[in-house]
This record gives sequence, structure tokens and C-alpha cells, in this order.
Amino acid sequence: MEVSLGQKHKPQEFNLVSVSQLHSSTPSSSSCLARFSIIESGNVELSFQLDSKTNDVVRFNLTSEVESICINESEESSKKENSYSTAVKIQFKTDGESQAFHRAFEKWKKEAAGTGTRLENGTVLASKSKFDDKIEPASAKMYFHYYGQLLHQQNMLQDYVRTGTYYAAVIENRADFIGRVVVDVGAGSGILSLFAAQAGAKHVYAVEASEMAEYARRLIAGNPSLGQRITVVKGKIEDIELPEKADILISEPMGTLLINERMLETYVIARDRFLVPNGKMFPTVGRMHMAPFSDEYLFVEVANKALFWQQQNYYGVDLSALYGCAFQGYFSQPVVDAFDPRLLVAPAMSHTLDFTSIKEEELYEIDIPLRFIASVGTRVHGLACWFDVLFNGSTVQRWLTTAPGAPTTHWYQLRCVLTQPIYVMAGQEITGRLHMVAHNAQSYTMYLTMSAKMWGPGAEQGGIIQTSSCKLDLKEPYYRMSQPQPYAWAQDQQPQQLLQSQDIPIQSQDAAGQGFVQQPTQNLYVPSDQ
Repeated sequence: MEVSLGQKHKPQEFNLVSVSQLHSSTPSSSSCLARFSIIESGNVELSFQLDSKTNDVVRFNLTSEVESICINESEESSKKENSYSTAVKIQFKTDGESQAFHRAFEKWKKEAAGTGTRLENGTVLASKSKFDDKIEPASAKMYFHYYGQLLHQQNMLQDYVRTGTYYAAVIENRADFIGRVVVDVGAGSGILSLFAAQAGAKHVYAVEASEMAEYARRLIAGNPSLGQRITVVKGKIEDIELPEKADILISEPMGTLLINERMLETYVIARDRFLVPNGKMFPTVGRMHMAPFSDEYLFVEVANKALFWQQQNYYGVDLSALYGCAFQGYFSQPVVDAFDPRLLVAPAMSHTLDFTSIKEEELYEIDIPLRFIASVGTRVHGLACWFDVLFNGSTVQRWLTTAPGAPTTHWYQLRCVLTQPIYVMAGQEITGRLHMVAHNAQSYTMYLTMSAKMWGPGAEQGGIIQTSSCKLDLKEPYYRMSQPQPYAWAQDQQPQQLLQSQDIPIQSQDAAGQGFVQQPTQNLYVPSDQ
């Protein structure tokens, strides 16, 4: 029954004693057929015909990550069986037929993926996935290790703005969930799957690639009234198979500046693979907001970090040869912290990502032209960024925002600091470009350019008069949120007096009062449709 390489393009069939689908209530079928073939798309397919009368067929694309495990009857296999999203258990008449099937599987798998090894008893044969093609192994290992720990899940769960907004978005839109199939993309602890079950979902598939999947199983099992409608699937969205399509996708794919960690691509892949036409996505839309800022304290703080390398007698060693490299290195780190929105010197602009229609490839490179009109005369030290996402429910539309001045989230805000500030006058135009290119460490390289155009009489005949650029790595931010606030003042000193004395612009000119954070004008940082 073994096929030769010269015959490998011809379909090959095996008779089975029985075949049954795991994780399914469908009874096992007898006298079934297994068939290897090359389909029209050119992919290699393994299909199992469960019922000749109804043409009920289970198909596996051997080009994706499919595993074949040879297990004797005497072996303990329940743990292995429960770790797969879609699986079938097959039985042969003789050991010889079983061995022939697995030898054929090796050869067809080799044809599909270009690799193959002999399957010993209990050995897994796996192909490289699309995720593995994009992401370097070291980054993926660190990423899944990080999210496989409960302490990091707790950090996200204790972000009550994040968790509370998700809960409200789901529960307020019960009509979207009742009786529907839901896929939770990157389920983590499974909290969003439990929310979906609370809202009346018919069934929820909680897909999680890290070891957190086992904790999710325990948490869901601890809530049996909800857990009976939730299946935890351990694996990557790019690789797993599900027994049915989803009416709704729910996920928390946002990283720093929305796009860090590149999980938005996974969210889009889940849409293309599992979502029914016109199905809903929670969240539905994401927006990146940007505005120039002035913060002398921050600029001096970052610049001073490199002063260590100006020492000319460090234990007899002159370190100054590395000062320039260190200076550029510190400014290549985006700053993650929560800042006073009055540091913004112009109304913000935004860039929208519609998760329901954007293509995965469009997330590989994002280019945003910048244009602002300065509200005050000051030194511009860089570009401040934050994001928000929309849950476009049928009943309620709810936003989750990370804007400065809004309740703080674990994402905080992000600022790109220029090595050379630019000077602007009130009413002067600031232009530039933010260009972000994805890399295989699950993040982006950021290229920022900001320029001040000529202002005043005769400006229409002028051009750019100042330009400053920087290159940053979104993967390596400077987490500044734990630093003490430098904007302290004496009890008898008004915050407006202090800011003016430090030449820091005040966006809202009529801001007053004892509290430090004043409510800025609405159009500076609050989504227009909130």
C-alpha cells in the first residue's frame, strides 16, 4: 500500500475500520475511507469520508500545520487528544495497514511542506506555519512565555478601564451574542470567552497559543454554567482548524500604539479564516491619534542619559568615543508614560484601521502624512501618540480610549522624542511623516520626520525652514510611567504660573484651578464620536 515518489500526484486511498471526530457528539462511522490528493489550489489534502450516503467529509490541508500521531491502544492518549482543535481518531484492521498509512502521510506531507521525518510511535510531524515564516523564533518564544504567566494576565485584568469596557461592550450588545458562535482570538485567561458566554453565546472557541491555555481551561471549568459552552483550543490562529464558522470574533489584539506585537495581523487572519460573511468583530475599528508636544523636562531627561559616556577618565578609560552612539540610542526609544494633555501644542489628527476590511499585508507597512497647525509658540520636542478602538455593536457603540487626560490604561501613551527640537509660532504649520515598517521581532521600526513651514506674510512663497528626524524601535520603549512627576509646585503656586515660568505651552488658555490635570478642549484628545 505504500506509494512511490513517481506516483505521489495520484490520489491514494486507505480503507478504515472506523473514524470518529474528537470534541464532537457525532458518532463514529465504520467502513470509512481516507484519501490523500492534490486539490485544484495545488495544496495537498487528506480527507476522511465519514458517511458515503450524506457525503460527510472531514478535510485537512497538509500545507498548514497538521500533526499525525501514532498511538497504540495501550497508551494514555487523552491528554494528547484534548490539545487539538480539530482531530479525528482512525482505526485500521492490521498494524501493517496502520504503518502503511503513516508512511504515506510522511511522503504526502513532504510533498506539501518540503520536509519529512519518520514517525515513531508517539512522535509528532509538524510543518512550519505562516506565523513562523513572519516571526523570528526567539521573539515568538519570549512572547508566548510572557503571556503564559498569570502575573501578566493579572496586570491586564486589573486594568479596569480595559476589562470594564470589554464587559460593557459585550453585555450591552447581548443581541449580537445570543445563540451565536464566537471565536476568542488570543484568549489568554479566557475572560472574554466567559463574557461572551454570559451574553448568551451558543458556543465559544477560546483560541490561545501559549501555556495560558491550560489556565484558561481551569478557569472555565471553575465556572461550569458558562464553561459547558466554551471550548479551549491550544494553538495559533494561523494553524488551527475549527469545526464551524464564527458569527462574532472577539479579541484584545492591541499593543502599544495599537500595532505593537503585530497581533492585529492575527486578528485579520482569524477574520479571513473563520468569520462568516458580514460577521461582527469586537473591536471593529482602531484609530491612532497623533499630535506634536512640548516637554522640556522629558527632552532634558532623555538627553542627559547619555552624559555617562562623556567621561574621559572612567577608571582610566575615555568613554567619549561612544557618546554619539549612546545619545542616538536613547532617542531611538519611544517613551511610554501618561502625560498632561496640556503639553500638546496642536489639535490631534488620526489614522483609522478598519479591522473588518483591512488586508493583512496593509499592516506590514503603515505610512501616515502629518499636518498640524500650532496653537502656541514654543519648542516642539516630538510627536505624542495614543489610540482608541470601537466596539460597533447593534445596540450600543462603545469606545475604549487611551487618550491623555482620560482614565489611565496599562497601554498609557507613547511619545517619540526628536533629537533636535523645532521652533514654531502660534498658527504656524507643522508637517511631516510617520512611517512604520513591521519587523520579525513582532514590532515596528518607526521613521519620524517633523518640519516647520514658513509662517506669516509671504509664507506662500516660502518652504520648509526647519526639519528634524529620528528612527525609533517600537519593540524597545522607555517605560517612564513609574517615574515621579516633575510637574510639582508649591501649594501657593498655581499650575498655570509654573507652566508659564518653564516655557511649557498651555493648550487650554483658560485652564485654571488647584488640580494639576485640567480638562482640555474636547477636540484635542477625545474621539469626536464619543
